[in-house]
Amino acid sequence: MKAAALPLLDYRVRKPKNSDQSPQILFLLHGYGSHEEDLFGFAEYLPAHFLIISLRAPLSLPFGGYAWYSINFNETQDKWSDTGEAIEAQKIILHNIDYHCKQFGLDNQKVNLLGFSQGAILSWAMGLSHPEKIDRLIALSGYINEDIFTFAEKNLSNLRCFTSHGMQDATLPIAWAQEGIKTLQAHGMNIKLHEYPAGHGVAPENFSDLLKWLNENP
Repeated sequence: MKAAALPLLDYRVRKPKNSDQSPQILFLLHGYGSHEEDLFGFAEYLPAHFLIISLRAPLSLPFGGYAWYSINFNETQDKWSDTGEAIEAQKIILHNIDYHCKQFGLDNQKVNLLGFSQGAILSWAMGLSHPEKIDRLIALSGYINEDIFTFAEKNLSNLRCFTSHGMQDATLPIAWAQEGIKTLQAHGMNIKLHEYPAGHGVAPENFSDLLKWLNENP
């Protein structure tokens, strides 16, 4: 039986503002229950040479918004992620990355990922399993879920990462992010977690540090 074709997702795009530099493509992956307009609000502040594409997750939620994969709850409100859907979501995102890179003639270069929350979890998974495709990886308020990917056997030292988390995050505890950093350091990566006195969101100081990091890592 022939496998179903992977879908092309709805998206928003900001074309490069600066024609003096070669464009680099940046994909935005929103969090659970949100949509492609959410992180697209960052677009006007990001470096002018980026071609920015904000993707909408494929799963519609009954209370509005979208998800990359389901989060299930039991009778005591414990929650767990649908591992199969999370793995499938990565295939869908990579398919859309390849499609847009080809459309804009950028299929000969690595791409950049910026994800928040569930989008950050998937960004980690794709960057750490496909470092040959990813240049910069920006993971905001997420963590490393080793159930949904396998670390690449290749050297991860060329993967450039910025990761941050709120110290008062009640949605995804900062301890989960801290454990992930230890795992990456054990894999030989030189990386730090930027921590902020905030909840589950991107504080102004956090965004300012991200912009500084992007400008220092062109």
